[in-house]
Parts: sequence; structure tokens; C-alpha cells
Amino acid sequence: MLTIYEISKVLGSSLDLQRTVREVVTILSTHLGGRAMVSLLQESGDLQILEASGLTAEEKARGRFKLGEGITGKIMTSAMPMVVPDISLEPLFLHRTGAHQGQTDEVVAFIGVPILVGRDAIGVLSIARGAARNVSVRYERIVRLLKMAANLIGQTAHLHQHIGAERASLMADRNRLQKQLQGKYRLDNVIGVSKAMQEVFSEVHQVAASRSTVLLRGESGTGKEVIARAVHYLSPRRERPFVSLNCAALSETLLESELFGHEKGSFTGATTERKGRFELAHGGTLFLDEIGEISPAFQTKLLRVLQEREFERVGGTKPIHVDVRLICATNKNLEEAVSKGEFRADLYFRINVVTIFLPPLRDRREDIPLLSQHFLEKFNRENDRGLMLSPEALKIMLECNWPGNVRELENCVERAATMTQGDIVRAPTLACQHNRCFSLVLQSYGTAPRPFPIEVVPAPIPSTAAPDRIGPLDEFGADELGRSGLPDRERLIQALEQSGWVQAKAARLLSLTPRQIGYAIRKHGIEVKRF
Repeated sequence: MLTIYEISKVLGSSLDLQRTVREVVTILSTHLGGRAMVSLLQESGDLQILEASGLTAEEKARGRFKLGEGITGKIMTSAMPMVVPDISLEPLFLHRTGAHQGQTDEVVAFIGVPILVGRDAIGVLSIARGAARNVSVRYERIVRLLKMAANLIGQTAHLHQHIGAERASLMADRNRLQKQLQGKYRLDNVIGVSKAMQEVFSEVHQVAASRSTVLLRGESGTGKEVIARAVHYLSPRRERPFVSLNCAALSETLLESELFGHEKGSFTGATTERKGRFELAHGGTLFLDEIGEISPAFQTKLLRVLQEREFERVGGTKPIHVDVRLICATNKNLEEAVSKGEFRADLYFRINVVTIFLPPLRDRREDIPLLSQHFLEKFNRENDRGLMLSPEALKIMLECNWPGNVRELENCVERAATMTQGDIVRAPTLACQHNRCFSLVLQSYGTAPRPFPIEVVPAPIPSTAAPDRIGPLDEFGADELGRSGLPDRERLIQALEQSGWVQAKAARLLSLTPRQIGYAIRKHGIEVKRF
């Protein structure tokens, strides 16, 4: 009973099957005076020694038996105990480990019992013990003890297998659900494999589960509203409304009416009662874009609503309570605005609970190919086309700094796809549309740090020596520029002649855009020569 108690205590102390079985065979070896061994059925269908007292790792590795092979294999197939009083006289005993060697004056006996789970054998518990040749041994007591220990080992092994199977199933379910969630909550138009965007996605999933106010910061066109929608649809409020409002698009009076609503007759034109965005977003999420553009007077009104969670409609006196999660967005430096007194510090601290910074496209250039392909596929679906991007066109996109970020990239891809006549969007189509050089357009934005690696508009260079530029815009006199800021007729003709009548090169000499020089040519009635 003491042996069984110690075995049960060891088996219940840990789920580490290897360690607990090692301690069990040690206990059996100590109490029975022999070498205990536990062999378990493997996925290959063979029996393999899991633990054995007094055996080296090499000897345990040799202890592998097929079903029905040797004494151990027969115990496994018959699921019945077996006793071999003298292993030296038993031809079925294989001596595979080479460890069961008795003294000349003693007999080594082998006693084995099956490890059962229900009616199925999953292994064998055995012990080899020596005894003097003239000593009678009662093996019934040893078999009974081994059977009780084998039952405990079987329960533990079955529990270990069950827990392992459940863990594997849970891991498989987790991986499957993660893949489903990635597909279900993929952020449309905010595709990103870059480290910066992966950090943004991680932050979105982190903050979505709470109800904290979120402030999205980043340049225009980085996808702040899409991120706001992702936060909403990943949150417990996903079944409730998502309401958005651009604060910069409305005056203070209209903004108050849009957010808080108004009562009938509260002002001229208020013919009916109207709910505001706060009421419409009750239980859901309210997204306020360009929060940094609201007036100081309206900042006070908004602060009260955020603090008290209640407001009155324009022209009303009844307080209205709302449960709204607020997400704000701005491309303005709010800290600088606070220091200048343009933005209330208390409102800043109220909306700046959790901040997510969206990186500009120039800081995640590895996302440009994926985004370009996404926008091109969108264009193909909407226009029933099958366009593809050429490597040269993609190289041009990678050279650009994209001041308008993802929004500008989408417009560029759509414009190039619209002007493509074949099935491939090539570099010239992308770089020069309607006789406009893409590199000059970028220079007009101040975002072309280096020249493109291809020649967009090749043209013959006259042998007559000419300056690189005729003169920047600020070198023209006011009477020459006029209201449109264009050069006079003579200077324009001179630039065209020096550039071989290539308008794009003439525009470069005059520091103009192709559109401006085209307008100047039409204005002065200059007939462009064709070569």
C-alpha cells in the first residue's frame, strides 16, 4: 500500500509523463529490488522503452519490440500478465537491452503486466529481479502490485494523450481562426507588409477591444478613416453604427447642428426635428476627422460633451445622454497648436488617450508594389479590364516620395490605367500623360529628390549652346508675368527653339509645369513645329 500511495502521489504531481514515469520505475525498483521498465506503444506500432531503472540511454534505445515479439511483445498482444521465473531458460526472452545479467548463484526472473486503458493495451510494465536459486518466490504478490501500478500509469498516460490532443486541436483552431480573422478584418486599402504597418495593425487590434478614445495622427491620405473603421469593426460595438464627420468641412454653426442636432424652429430652415451625429452613433463609434480645425469656441462645447456624456440639441433644453466611443483624426501638430493657444489643452488631453501614428507612404516603400497591384485590380474589376503593371512603371512609383500618400498613389494608378491602350501599364504611360511629364509634376510638388532611371521624353538636343535654364519664374518682371504668371511670347519662343520644340523640355527650362506651358502657347497663339 505504501508503494501504491507513493506512485499515485508522483503521477498526480505533474503532467510531464517522462518525468513521472521515471520516478515511478525508481520507486518500483526500490520496493521490489530489481530493474523496473515501462514500454509504451508508439505511432509506428512498435513498443519502445520510455523509462527503465539502471539502463543507459543506449540500452533503452535498443529496447524496441514489434507486437508479438519477445515476452514484452506477447504481453502487449495478449493483454495478459506473464511471469518468466528464469530468463536464461526462456527462448522467447530476447535479451535485447543486454542489461539483465544475473550472478552465477542467482536466478533472474521477469514479470510483466500490460498497461491498459479500458480494454486496450497501450504499453507494458515489467521488472527483472534476481533471487537465489534455492529461494522460493511468490510472484502473485508482485504481479498484483504491478497491475495496480500499471493501472495508475495507464490513466496518467491516457490523460497525457488526451491533453496533448486537445492542445493540438486548440492550436489548430487558433491558427484557423487567426487566418479567418485576418481575412475577415483585412484593412481594405491599408495593405501593408512593412514593419511600420504591422505595428499599426497590432495597435489597432490591441485598442479595439476597449472603449478608450483613440487619436489617429498622420499625413493626409494615409488612411486614417479606414483605420478608424477597422477599430470599430474589431470592437464589441461592431453591431452598432459607425458615424463619421469631417470637422474642417463645416462652419462652427453647421458643425454644432451636425453633431448635436436641432429642434424644430430653432433657426431659419429648421422645419423638423433632427438628430445629431452623437445621437446617431449611440452605442457605436463616432469618428471626427480633422479635429484640429475646429474653432476655440466649439472646442469648449465638445469638451463638455466628452466629459459629461450629455448635450442639448440646438434650440433645446432637454439633456440627452449618449454612449459613444470617440475616434479622432488629425494631420495637424496639436502640441504646437496647444502651445500657441489655438487648441485647448484640456481637450487635447481628453482626446489623446490612445494615439496611433500612421506612417507616410515614403516611409514604407515596400508596401508600394502591393498597394499598386491592389488599386490596379480594383480598376480592372470596375472597368472590366485585365491590365498589368510593367516592372519599369513600378520602378517609377518606387522613386516617388508621394506627398499625397496612399490617396495620391491610387489616383496615379487609376489615371495611368485609364490612359493605357494595351494590357500593360508601361513607364511612358505612367510618366507622361496628356503630354505631361511625371517627373515635372513631382518637382512641382517638391517631391522628386532624384531623377528617374529612365528617359521619359527623349528629344534631340540642338548644337547651339544654351543655358540649362532660361530663368526661374521669379526672374521674370511683373509686366512679363502678368496675372497668369506666364512668360512673354519672345521668351517662350526662345525656350521652345532651344528645346527643339519639345514642350516638356521647354517647361523645364522655364521652371514651369507642362500644363502651364501648354496654356501659354495657346494664349500667345504660337504654332508648335512638328518634326
